Amino acid sequence: MDSKKDHSFIEVDDGFQPSAPKKGPPCKFVIFGGGGDLTTRLLMPAIYNLAQAQLLDEEFSVIAVDWSESSTEILRQKFTATMQDFVERRGKNAVALEQSTWDWLMERVTFLQGSFTESSTYDKLSLLLGESNCIFYLAVAARFFSVIVDQLGNAALTVEKPDCYRRVIIEKPFGADYASAVTLNTELSKTLSEKQIYRIDHYLGKETVQNILALRFSNGMFEPLWNRQNIDHIQITAAETVGVEKRGSFYEVTGALRDMVPNHIMQLLTMIAMEAPTSFEADAVRDEKTKVLAAIAPPTAADIVRGQYTAGAIEGVAVDGYRSEGSVAAKSQTETYVAMKLQIDNWRWAGVPFYIRTGKRLAHRKTEISIHFKQAPFALFRDTPVEKLTPNIMVLHIQPKEGVTIQFSAKVPGPMVRLGGVRMNFDYSDWFTVGPSTGYETLLYDCMVGDATLFQRADNIEAGWEIVQPALNAWKDHEDPLCFYPAGTEGPYEAEELLSKTGRHWLKL
Repeated sequence: MDSKKDHSFIEVDDGFQPSAPKKGPPCKFVIFGGGGDLTTRLLMPAIYNLAQAQLLDEEFSVIAVDWSESSTEILRQKFTATMQDFVERRGKNAVALEQSTWDWLMERVTFLQGSFTESSTYDKLSLLLGESNCIFYLAVAARFFSVIVDQLGNAALTVEKPDCYRRVIIEKPFGADYASAVTLNTELSKTLSEKQIYRIDHYLGKETVQNILALRFSNGMFEPLWNRQNIDHIQITAAETVGVEKRGSFYEVTGALRDMVPNHIMQLLTMIAMEAPTSFEADAVRDEKTKVLAAIAPPTAADIVRGQYTAGAIEGVAVDGYRSEGSVAAKSQTETYVAMKLQIDNWRWAGVPFYIRTGKRLAHRKTEISIHFKQAPFALFRDTPVEKLTPNIMVLHIQPKEGVTIQFSAKVPGPMVRLGGVRMNFDYSDWFTVGPSTGYETLLYDCMVGDATLFQRADNIEAGWEIVQPALNAWKDHEDPLCFYPAGTEGPYEAEELLSKTGRHWLKL
């Protein structure tokens, strides 16, 4: 069954039409690291999409701060050179740059050269900002987070007035462990209030991630089933086919767990497991997320599998093993794959295991959440040629294709009672116009209008690190073994054993 084949099977109630988003307020968008890869590939395309959607005020402008030698004209040329490729490669419904919109945006881009550590840079920045609303985006290495915020504070650039906000967006990694996350939160709080800090996770800008809350809490058919009485277990997968590319030195001190679990995966888990908030106000939602994390006990060694890819093949192309990558130690103990079993000890989820896995150089690229419902009693079909019932599974596809799949049993046509597995598919691109998107559009707009719902709060960050800290401690002392898997496979077989010992299995990648 495919949702795109017939859109007329249900009357859509258009009695409630939400108001269109309003333009953001006047704002100067300052990007530290404005000449870097993140700005060029993701932030500027996202800002262009907001301009195209007419969500930017006429007084919106971008100030790109970077230490490298450049100029406003050179930076504009650099942005333009990459933008057309973005539109062509990532958009289904746009094949060319809308020139008038792009020209409008480029007229509002200014380059400011300066060191992040020198006060003179902030003196020059102050002259450009005046009394305007301002967002400072830290697209820089984590070691500069506290430095830049301190300098902004020393230059009085973080001082807010009744008609003038000052906000700071911070990219991950937000800490390298529990202690460093607490330290960073403490350092930032010396200059900024919590409401000024927007800790960004681009996963939360994806439509399907945001749709988790809408799916659960706006549909009466789902929420009554969303509990331990009806759900057997939940799987969260974030699989990549790429290796560490040219980031070997970064990955050696990071690994799969630090890179993905305390941030991306914990955010997905909390949205699936949280209780209904009293409203969709930012703190109401984030309160419920933190409660979920507080109810998770740190996993034991028996509940964790850590792996590292060896040489193999991705789509028929031979690739090296992790230890042969540039800037990687010959006997590296860094994990490129991690799977673990988590338990949420509360009334809704007690006894329901949450299995998470993430890794590089796997068979396919996908991020998804699969909800596995408990099996129906088999007695009714005892006398029919049915060996087993089709598992009831709802899969939320987050990337690369966004949508939802529901799998269930149906009778095969004919005189005998025979069951077959069928699927209902909802694909975003079948129902809605999907243009080129980076996943940052919603998050940047939300920061402009002051909606922090999709951003992480300090206690949320610390709770995520606290869950995985015992594993980090054990791995530091090499107490847990490192498993190996060939590139292009499903991961180490030990990860399958994590589920098979209870009669469960991972969904195929």
